[in-house]
Amino acid sequence: MTYMQNIRTGRHCTFALHAHLVFVTKYRHRVFSDAHLKRMEEITRAVCADFECELIEFNGESNHAHLLVNFPPKVTLSKPVNSLKGVTSRRLRQEHPELVRHYWRSQRLWSGSYFAGSAGGAPLSIVRQYIEQQNRPL
Repeated sequence: MTYMQNIRTGRHCTFALHAHLVFVTKYRHRVFSDAHLKRMEEITRAVCADFECELIEFNGESNHAHLLVNFPPKVTLSKPVNSLKGVTSRRLRQEHPELVRHYWRSQRLWSGSYFAGSAGGAPLSIVRQYIEQQNRPL
């Protein structure tokens, strides 16, 4: 794949797909310190690379994490999301035993749900206007 600014190309397509992801801790427990978030970012970058995704931006607070991910069209977004949540949960539990108390009975760091929103590009109103103004043949 080649990169031209924010546009990536593959064998048969050109794309610029970005998703804003938000993962929330189970029961909204305040779990993370700065050290946890730094390590989570490293883990997240490695997992994204396995899916040919790119982590553009990462940040978080004590009970949630925000990710901006660039991904190819051949990747179903739910696949890297499930992997990201599973791998970060497992690795943080292994590397930071003090987090175990936040896992409680379910042995999970993250809530079962997540937020995924498309990001980048023009607002929908502009895209709609552009499509409406195409010169349709008679």
